[in-house]
Amino acid sequence: MTANLLKTAKVEKQERFQGNNNKSYYEKALQDVIQQVERNLALFTDQFPSAHSVGLQYQPVKNADLAYYSDWTSSFWTGMVWLAYELTAEDKYAEVAQKHVDSFQERLVTRDILNHHDIGFLYSLSCVAGYKLAKDEKSKHIALDAAKLLAMRFREKSGIIQVRGYLEDDAHKEKGVFIVDCAMNVPLLFWAAEVTGDQTYYVKAKRHMDNVARHMIREDGAIYQMFRLDIETGEALGGWTGQGYADEACWSRGQAWAMYGLPLAYRYTKDMAYIEQAKAAANYFLNHLPEDLICNWDLVFLQQDGQRDTSAAAIAACGLLELAYHLPVLDRDRQLYEEAALAILTSLTENYVIKERQEGTGILAHGVYSLPIDLGVDECTIWGDYFYMEALIRVQKDWNPYW
Repeated sequence: MTANLLKTAKVEKQERFQGNNNKSYYEKALQDVIQQVERNLALFTDQFPSAHSVGLQYQPVKNADLAYYSDWTSSFWTGMVWLAYELTAEDKYAEVAQKHVDSFQERLVTRDILNHHDIGFLYSLSCVAGYKLAKDEKSKHIALDAAKLLAMRFREKSGIIQVRGYLEDDAHKEKGVFIVDCAMNVPLLFWAAEVTGDQTYYVKAKRHMDNVARHMIREDGAIYQMFRLDIETGEALGGWTGQGYADEACWSRGQAWAMYGLPLAYRYTKDMAYIEQAKAAANYFLNHLPEDLICNWDLVFLQQDGQRDTSAAAIAACGLLELAYHLPVLDRDRQLYEEAALAILTSLTENYVIKERQEGTGILAHGVYSLPIDLGVDECTIWGDYFYMEALIRVQKDWNPYW
């Protein structure tokens, strides 16, 4: 892979990330999350939480509900239920999660809003998790069928998984477009290659991630949210950032997707180029944080009173921990990224976790679905809650990712 020539900036003000190493603090925070999962379990057994809250309360919706934008987010709740089961071994969580697996199977059969790249989100946290935790063969086969569907989105000549649309539709406005979020979806293909031995899954995932590294990570480590390649030649046609402040700005959630997706790709490929790209993205992120270390919705905004996106912060914490895991124990960068992840988690816990909760309440306040279209702004997001929970688990144990 030939990646961009990066000018990886040194992380400034590293001292502000230090001093957050009280394990019991994170244990207590994790138990608090599990209590809210239990509180929400009955409400979201036969239905799912909406993608974002309304007045900090999630609305019960079906698995794929465009009215509440849950077409790509329903699995994050299932992932939280599986995490609760993994931690407690209590059957009530496994029973609900298995119900959700049935729902995802039905959705796959009917192809209910699956003509997009987010198949990996949907089936890694539901069915791959179910197979890894419960050794459930049904979950494995559903996940493999989902991987086949995701692999069908691959553009052979340009080497990318197209974001949306039927590939045979030459008039589709997103022909040849791929999106940084998909860095978190391709682990489903890497997993399928491991389980089946079919290396075509691996090749497609690797080629896609090579294009993420080559085109989406800019010279200074900031990301483009989306990029277009000519589907016949692979020629780069340009990148942009639709959910950010401007095309050349830096949407924080997209930055976090790259920070996490790149070291996950390294987990499967051992390609060190992904680690170097992840470091560049992580350093850019850490250098663009306000005083409380919780990013604004776009990293160009550094002011203390800006609109935060706690969901991006939680994803970034997971990405930093995954990146640190793959660095040598005595590597100074490993210590830096671990400390930064813990500092972000501490700030989320102290300043952004909702203290007074009832059935249906989310966990992290001040998240953002999409600020440019004024959707789910200053609310809980179900993926933010999931990644906060995952990050807390990562600091407790050597966790085997569902990704």
